[in-house]
This record gives sequence, structure tokens and C-alpha cells, in this order.
Amino acid sequence: MAIEDAGIDIASPTNGLSSQRPSISLSKSPSATYPRSPASKDALRWQRGNTAASAAKPLKPFATEDIKILLLENVNQTGRDILAAQGYQVDVLKTSLPEDDDVHVIGIRSKTQLTARVLREAKNLIVIGCFCIGTNQVDTQYAANHGIAVFNSPFSNSRSVAELVIAEVIALARQLGDRSNELHKGTWNKVSSGCWEIRGKTLGIIGYGHIGSQLSVLAEAMGMTVVFYDVVNLMALGTAKQVPTLETLLGAADFVTCHVPELPETHNMIGRLQFEQMKHGSYLINASRGSVIDIPALIDVMRSGKLVGAALDVYPAEPGGNGDYFTSDLNVWAEDLRSLKNIILTPHIGGSTEEAQSAIGIEVSEALVRYVNEGCTLGAVNMPEVSLRSLTMEEENHVRVIYIHHNVPGVLRKVNEILGDHNVDKQTTDSRGDVAYLMADISDVNASVIKDLYQSLEGLSFPPMLPDSCT
Repeated sequence: MAIEDAGIDIASPTNGLSSQRPSISLSKSPSATYPRSPASKDALRWQRGNTAASAAKPLKPFATEDIKILLLENVNQTGRDILAAQGYQVDVLKTSLPEDDDVHVIGIRSKTQLTARVLREAKNLIVIGCFCIGTNQVDTQYAANHGIAVFNSPFSNSRSVAELVIAEVIALARQLGDRSNELHKGTWNKVSSGCWEIRGKTLGIIGYGHIGSQLSVLAEAMGMTVVFYDVVNLMALGTAKQVPTLETLLGAADFVTCHVPELPETHNMIGRLQFEQMKHGSYLINASRGSVIDIPALIDVMRSGKLVGAALDVYPAEPGGNGDYFTSDLNVWAEDLRSLKNIILTPHIGGSTEEAQSAIGIEVSEALVRYVNEGCTLGAVNMPEVSLRSLTMEEENHVRVIYIHHNVPGVLRKVNEILGDHNVDKQTTDSRGDVAYLMADISDVNASVIKDLYQSLEGLSFPPMLPDSCT
């Protein structure tokens, strides 16, 4: 647990009050998890629908020019344009995070590692945007404990990944990679032995989420039989069937493809035992996370002929940039992997299409704008999902109060004692693990009232907590 000062953000539509995000008092739970609410997108859709009739009032928690945003790893132009249109200071770098603790918002993709050590130095940081699906490159628990919201894009590149997997299924079945490499070297090798149609074959999907379910539909349209395994019971699309165990799937599938998150439970999920359970002459595809496959074991089964093809788009260790870096210095088995027959190796490009990157840029940037301007946490992966309807242009002299705090008894009572002297139009609060999030709209306020509110809430103190190892 960390010892910090309690604090708030106050967003006012009527004055130029500028403030910085103060630290907050939160504890750390080693067992807390943050599943995404399945209703998040629907809730946001309904919120937009209900406010469409009246013009929403833009809430500005700071003077817009005081908001500093740093976008790393070549975030798509669509995202940059949305943020710049708000009047924020937007800096764009193609490299990783510099030593700069003066930014309020950081946008990253999959390479930049925002560990607790890095986040501890970002004193003014209020929100992180992951312009990708995964958030394992961010210490989301540490971020939550210090009042930093994290957003990602869990849907936008699903189609791109699914299409890549379908392409790899066909390419492996026809040994296209080997034939192409041979002809590039001048060798004409027209063969049909070991080449197959995918019609009538069985595709086994491990993880039936956004990507897995889209892949299921595409595969059925190609004439494949689809089975899938997931840790929860899910409704199958089309004629796909869920199987009860991973072993069942491995024994039935001609092609096995992995679409699971990086978790302790999925580390080396496909290892020597699982390769033994797969059909002789089958194929493996991994476009999820590099830690899911035991690659030395994969090399052995490929050499033995048990597996006759594989496609990998992700790896346990990946280069930080483009160049001749995929060598044994990075992964000790790299040379052995590259020497295999009928293996497709791609540099983590599953979601790297113009359409996907544009959609990701829009989705994440809009989430960042809603959070910075309105305090809306719908879609956050590490915070309670809280939102109030937007203030309208007719509602003058209103202020929105955001209070992130440690989820312990007595906090709300103290906060409401302060807010109780004012006309609270709307208020909501929610908690997730050790983190609680309060949002309230107050009417009939002026600059001096706002200042008093800020100082009163900033002055709240709570019993000290034991420091954690990161503080």
C-alpha cells in the first residue's frame, strides 16, 4: 500500500481554473483483478443517445493548453488529430518513453513498458492510453493504486487478426511459404504431396473472444468445422461447438490457433504435453502472446514430423524496433526456429492494417478525451466504470467533482459533509477492489466556491497505511 495525499480533479465549464492531478491515498491488493464489464459499450452507446438531443457542454479540467500529451511508438494519425483538436499539447515520438515527468497523458502501443518504477516518476500522469488490445505492458494495479486510469482498444483490430489467421491456415496447408522462398532462390518445385484444401478440416480455437469468434465465422464460410475451448461457457456462432477441455480440442483439430491473454495461467499453455495430445500432421498458429507457446518444444515436434506446419506472430522477447534484431541474442532458439520447414514467422503484425490502426486511434483517443474532459471511466481496464450524463449548454455555473480514493469506510461520509453545503445535482460512486471513484455535479458555483471545494477535499486525511515495495 502507498501513502499519498488524498486529492481531486475539479472540472469547470465556466472558468479558466487550472490544476494538476494530486496524488491520492490508495492501497494495493495482490489478488485484485479487473475484468471488463460486458455492458461498457452498451452503456456508452445509451449515454450518447440520451444526450444527443441537447448540446453537451465541454468540461475542461484545466486550461486546454496546459494538458500535455505524449504519444509513443507511431500512434496512428487519427488519434493524434482527435487529441490535437481539443487544444492539448501533443508531442509525438516514434521511440520509447523519454525521461519526462511533466506529461498528463501517455499513449503507447505494445513495446513501451510502463512498470511501477517508470510510473512512479510520472508525477503528473492521470491517464494512459494503450493503442492496442493488450495492457500487459502496463502495471495496471500500480496505476490504479495511484489514480492513473488505463484505457485500451479491445475490439478494433479483431478483424485484422482473424483475417491474418485465415490466410496462415491456407498458406500452411499449401506450404506457400516454402514454395515462395524456393522460387525466390530460383528453384522450381511444383509438388502436391502434403498440400491440402482447408474445406472439411477442423479448426480448433483456444479462446473464443472478439478475435476467436470472428475467426470462427470466417472459417465456417471456408467450409471448415470449428471447435473451441474457453474457460467460460459461451454461445457459439454458426455451427461451432464448444468442447469441455483443451485436451479434447487438441485431439480433434487439424489446425490449432491461440487467442488468449497473457496470464500466469496461459504461460506455456501449449507445451510438450499438449503437443503430444495434438493430431499427427496437424498445424499450430499463435497470434496472441509470445509466452503462450513453449517454442523449444515446438521446434522439437516440428523436427519430429508430429506437427507439419506452424505460424507465429508473437514471441517471448521481441525487438524494440525494426531491424536485424531477431537473432539468438534476443531468443536463444531463434536460429533453430528460422531453420524449420513450413513455418511462417511474422513480426507481430496481426493488427497492423490501416483500418485497424485508424479505428484504434479513434477509439482510444476518444476515451482519453472523455476521461480528461468529463471524468468518464467507461472502458477503463483498472478503474470502476463511472459516468454521468453530460452537462448541457443551458446548465451554467456548474462544476463536476471527481474524487478517486482508497475504498475504506468513512471516506464518503467526509466527502458528503463537504458537498452537503452545496446543491448536488447528480452524484454516483463505484468501487473496484481497493479503488473507489466518485463523480458529482454541483450547481450554482463560482470561482471562489470551486477553490473552497478543492481545498476542502484536498485537505481530507485518512489513517496512514503500510508502504508497499514500490514506494
